[in-house]
Amino acid sequence: MFKALVMTQDSESGKATAAIEDLSEDQLPDAEVTVAVDYSTVNYKDGLCLSSKGGGLVRKYPHVPGIDFAGTVETSSDARYAPGDKVVLTGWRVGEAHWGGYSQKARVKADWLVPLPEGLTGRQAMAVGTAGFTAMLAVMALEDHGLTPGTGPVLVTGAAGGVGSVATAILGHLGYEVAAVTGRPETADYLKSLGATQIVAREDINETVKRPLESETWAGCVDAVGGDMLARVLGQMKYGASVAAVGLAGGAGLPATVIPFLLRGVNLLGIDSVMQPYDNRLRAWQRIATDLPMDKLEAMVQPATLSDLPRLGADILSGQVKGRVVVDVNA
Repeated sequence: MFKALVMTQDSESGKATAAIEDLSEDQLPDAEVTVAVDYSTVNYKDGLCLSSKGGGLVRKYPHVPGIDFAGTVETSSDARYAPGDKVVLTGWRVGEAHWGGYSQKARVKADWLVPLPEGLTGRQAMAVGTAGFTAMLAVMALEDHGLTPGTGPVLVTGAAGGVGSVATAILGHLGYEVAAVTGRPETADYLKSLGATQIVAREDINETVKRPLESETWAGCVDAVGGDMLARVLGQMKYGASVAAVGLAGGAGLPATVIPFLLRGVNLLGIDSVMQPYDNRLRAWQRIATDLPMDKLEAMVQPATLSDLPRLGADILSGQVKGRVVVDVNA
């Protein structure tokens, strides 16, 4: 028997609630690899899955959320993994359509796993999680499209959140000038400690303007907000610069024009972490192990246990989680 946070749904109201339950291995989904989970984390999608309606992501109940986990292989029918191997999982709709990491054990497809990178612990990997993995994919995409240190400031929107915090730390470590956007003035010192050289108040950049182009300001951008802010930022990018779009905390709409693309050659790069191919996953995790300073990563972390998850799920949906949460599922 092992413990898991299980979501169950009331048949009459349709409302889902979470409780820690004892499960047996024969209740786990059918797949090739069984993992003893050490750590998980809390992302925005986890908050949705933990909500009373499942955020439109959960397909059926009972359900174990948790879109990320790190742990040790217990059994495997796939030759790529053997008992004792340290592994990481992010994405592939685990924790949404498939039981996830808010559990002391998980059973998943071998294709969904990657080996824990050399130099990272499972706890550090979950301090990174989907948010940090996405941040590294965004940085890699910007670099692949020509961004180099010294070309000008790189804007990070939603900088105090999970993706933004890791992106700020990575970019700062790589020598970029980082302009961090936040709506929480109290996070300014935190963001500067991660590597931000400039703090931009959200209200200064969150309103739409009638001009499709403004002064060329940003050499690159990691955008976790979308909506009006992304539309405004597109008109402020330098010639040939790129924006890596990673989230929609400010809305899914984009009230923009094509002028920045046509007159300045601006690139809007979509970043998906869920279905990312295996080779690029390995590349991103290897970059994380070398280009994300571990002291900065530790400064982002708040520890949690399974019993904390319902509260933290609500907090992340309301924008009240700073940095990264590491969930010790065995505590």
